[in-house]
Amino acid sequence: MGLNVQKPNQPKLWLLASLIGLNINLFSDQQAKAFVPYVFNPNSKDLNITSISFGKTAAQLLHFGQTKEASRVAKLAVRLNPNDDRLWSILAETQARNRLFKKASQSLAKAKRINPKNANLWFAEGSLQLQQKNPKGAILYLREGLALDPNNATAYFQLGNARIMESKLKLALHAFKKAEKIKPKFWEAINNQGLVLFEMGKKKEAIKTWRNVLAIKENPEPMLALAAALNQIHKTSQESLTLAKTALTQNPNYVSRKHQADQLWGRKLQQATKQLFKHPELSYDVERALANSN
Repeated sequence: MGLNVQKPNQPKLWLLASLIGLNINLFSDQQAKAFVPYVFNPNSKDLNITSISFGKTAAQLLHFGQTKEASRVAKLAVRLNPNDDRLWSILAETQARNRLFKKASQSLAKAKRINPKNANLWFAEGSLQLQQKNPKGAILYLREGLALDPNNATAYFQLGNARIMESKLKLALHAFKKAEKIKPKFWEAINNQGLVLFEMGKKKEAIKTWRNVLAIKENPEPMLALAAALNQIHKTSQESLTLAKTALTQNPNYVSRKHQADQLWGRKLQQATKQLFKHPELSYDVERALANSN
């Protein structure tokens, strides 16, 4: 009905605000002074400190998977301090996690205008292009970043992934080896060497590579890839069955060919895995993985 119904004993803040706004003197001079509102005007230093605090909070929210909340806080951070490339970078990450790729790219563009010498911004754009299945764009940005930071193992790893998407396997292998050289225990880069070697028909080299990966990190991806490769060489290999069971238990998503493709598994490895899953001893494990996968 348009009426402000107040509960008894509730402070009528709206009335106080109207009295201050109209400057109605219902009190003595001493009383009136007590009601003069104090307005805090923060300086640029205060705003910068607050914006950095918001940026850290947004990063923490991202860490815990609260992407929408992180995006809201990151937006506040860049409003308070639009000249800090780090804050734009955090905002871009929140937008990418929410699959707002165009907005994420725009945020990164603003960050790069502020600090074009920050290689990580170019790498982030390259990663963003990979998420959008644009390997050519990714390669351009990654190369720009590598010109500024030529010893970045992650950038070479991403470059290798882009080359796989382009089906340029030799160039992909070279990039992954470069990443391993910079960071010898970079198991993801070593694992992807195995993916490339298997597609190139070098099964024994791929098997050796995945064994090297598992010596560094027991991960379901190299487990299942190794199992599929061993099964092609030794159809009754108990090792391949054991590896496959463990891999599907740890990550049932690998039962899906779509998930395998998303992890850049080539057709040969996908086909080898399909053959492995037909083994009678794996029927229960495959059914359970299908039920538990995303």
